[in-house]
Amino acid sequence: MTSPTASRGAPAPARDRKAGVLRNAVAAGVLALRAAPGMLALFTAVTLLSAVLPVAAAWCTKALLDGMTTGAGARALLGLGAALAGAGLLTALAPHAARYLRSELDRAVGLLAQDRLFAAVQGFTGLGRFEDPRFLDRLRLAQQAGRMSPNQSVDGILGTVQAAVTITGFLGSMLVLSPVMTGLVLAAGLPVLAAQLTLARRRARMFWDIGPAERREVFYADLLTTVDAAKEVRLFGLGTFLRGRMQSERRSANAAKRAVDRKDLLLQSGLGLLAAAVSGGGLLWAVHAARTGALSIGDITVFIAAIAGVQSALTALAGEIALTHQALLMFDHYAAVTEAGPDLPVPARPRAPEPLRHGIELRDVWFRYSDEHPWVLRGVDLTIPRGRSLAVVGLNGAGKSTLVKLLCRMYDPTRGAVLWDGVDIRALDPGELRRRVGAVFQDYMTYDLTAAENIALGDLDAFDGHEDLGGDPRVRAAAERAGIHPRLADLPQGYDTLLSRRFFPGAEQDPAAGVELSGGQWQRLALARALLRDRCDLMILDEPSAGLDAAAEHEIHTALRRHREGRTSLLISHRLGAVRQAAAIVVLDRGRVVERGDHESLMAARGTYARLFTLQASGYQAATDRDDPDDAPPRTKTPTATPAAVAGGRG
Repeated sequence: MTSPTASRGAPAPARDRKAGVLRNAVAAGVLALRAAPGMLALFTAVTLLSAVLPVAAAWCTKALLDGMTTGAGARALLGLGAALAGAGLLTALAPHAARYLRSELDRAVGLLAQDRLFAAVQGFTGLGRFEDPRFLDRLRLAQQAGRMSPNQSVDGILGTVQAAVTITGFLGSMLVLSPVMTGLVLAAGLPVLAAQLTLARRRARMFWDIGPAERREVFYADLLTTVDAAKEVRLFGLGTFLRGRMQSERRSANAAKRAVDRKDLLLQSGLGLLAAAVSGGGLLWAVHAARTGALSIGDITVFIAAIAGVQSALTALAGEIALTHQALLMFDHYAAVTEAGPDLPVPARPRAPEPLRHGIELRDVWFRYSDEHPWVLRGVDLTIPRGRSLAVVGLNGAGKSTLVKLLCRMYDPTRGAVLWDGVDIRALDPGELRRRVGAVFQDYMTYDLTAAENIALGDLDAFDGHEDLGGDPRVRAAAERAGIHPRLADLPQGYDTLLSRRFFPGAEQDPAAGVELSGGQWQRLALARALLRDRCDLMILDEPSAGLDAAAEHEIHTALRRHREGRTSLLISHRLGAVRQAAAIVVLDRGRVVERGDHESLMAARGTYARLFTLQASGYQAATDRDDPDDAPPRTKTPTATPAAVAGGRG
């Protein structure tokens, strides 16, 4: 395991495997001990008792049979019988107790492992790992391993101890009766162990190899079952196509699993035949020894129980070691994620950002997502003065959304710096920095929560001390500024209405159980979530009205204009009428700033901005001409703003 490269690479090389497995075994044991120390102690005690009971029962049986044939006293025979009955009773009860304790341990360890895994994921500062397919595969395996591997490892280790105790007890018994047969039985078990370890490594590697196929299978399954894709899937008749892709991925994964299972079948069959041959030979030897008087009836009973017990325990031992080995190899993914550390450098003592006094500056910023990717931003220089509004426009792929990610420190510039009042934001605490930023992202989230909770997520302080979150004045004020208050107030349970139909069966018959909003209404809700952060230093609006109609767009930008007045804000929009009253406008083209100025100066320059504005306005004007050519106003060199183009008003 190489934790620093958790987001890349395959399982650890062979030279590191032993050290990694041992380290994971210790980590899994510590995890179980911290999750449920008392339960682990009881489970260990029951496991060890289960290991001793078969040997004790065999010796009690031998002593009872020998006592009966040699005429032992009634009290002695009754005592042996009681001991044998007690061993049988405990043998019957122990598996049930172990099963209950194991389930309790599973739940406790699974809860702690899940919390630690997602706490580690929460600690990732940026977005890079979430956009890395290798890391996503490792994260998926880490989730599986976090649920199962710690307990599988602990269970396997205890199972190994149990099998070893049983083997030791029976081998001691066999050694007294026949050292040669003891050596043969023991030697027959070694290939079983070696084969199981080889299969465990192959199976763990197979799980890593099929990760991309299984992730694609889940992707196609989601397309076939989620409401987001249902309309297009049915309209375009994509069901058969997507189902075929999904089945193809499943067949690919199944083929890899089948190959490992076939090797498992061949090895296990061969080893089973070897075990049967050794057992049969031992039985023939015991019969011969009994005929010659070398063994008593009790000795034969112990020998038969011992050879069966040793072979069974050896098989169990090999299986437990193999499963433990596989679980620990899988646990490597969990350890890699939880020990990965921050994805972006964070100082040991980061500074808390002060309230913005001067402005935010991007100084000679270059950025690309990796050395293999092209440059997205190329030497960008721009400033967002405190209390002023900056608008960024440009064609798709110009780098506008990447600019937003850098300002929120989801990534760091490849070259250059982003400065907060002259301080490189890499020196600041990322969490504190983001508390000073509010944003509406173009790809906003829709949460399956109540309307009030959807808004309150913009500032978690809204949850403190408010049992009636829907009645919080701040929540309602944000909804009113976003123009969504009338719709939310009209819901069956008002602001406390669940905005989802996912969780309650029969929701289609009970409107109060869940309501779906339209796309435009969800966008207003996302805007309200951002506006709840009314005390932030920087407001980022990335296409805040892209999904709205012209009237709603005008209403939203009128409200935003009032909200942004005197505030530091960055507005990104393809609707150029929405940005015309910004204090400054920057035009990005292929990652470079090609123009800057206000609306009037950019229009007078007749550059990229003027061309895009004219093109967009003329499209609306042409529509007006076609609708009513007699009433159309005369065309001018500098286009007048059309209804959709001026939807942003003077924001």
